[in-house]
Amino acid sequence: MPIAAGGAVIALGLPVFAVAGWPLRGWALGAILWAGAQALGLLLSRLQLGADNLAASGVRGVGMMFRPVAVMVVVIAVAASNAEVGVAAGLLYALAYSLELGISMLAYFGSPIRR
Repeated sequence: MPIAAGGAVIALGLPVFAVAGWPLRGWALGAILWAGAQALGLLLSRLQLGADNLAASGVRGVGMMFRPVAVMVVVIAVAASNAEVGVAAGLLYALAYSLELGISMLAYFGSPIRR
């Protein structure tokens, strides 16, 4: 559900960018960054966690922390050369990520306690 909500923000962002006259390259960059971060997250989620797999747990933890840093580096690099495209991509990614995070937190904290 959270990934679908983020994808909906990305999909609904295209007509908003087109109508508002914002750079479509910014939308494309934001969409590619969001999809790439999701793909990396899905890849990392396949690693087994636990005391028996400390190396895999470490790779998963570092990889999950690396995702937003990698997105930030790309957005800053693009914004240094073309501020309008970089800011548009960063805002689209931030909106999709924030909605995804909010829904994930609601799902986690709203679920019944498991014993």
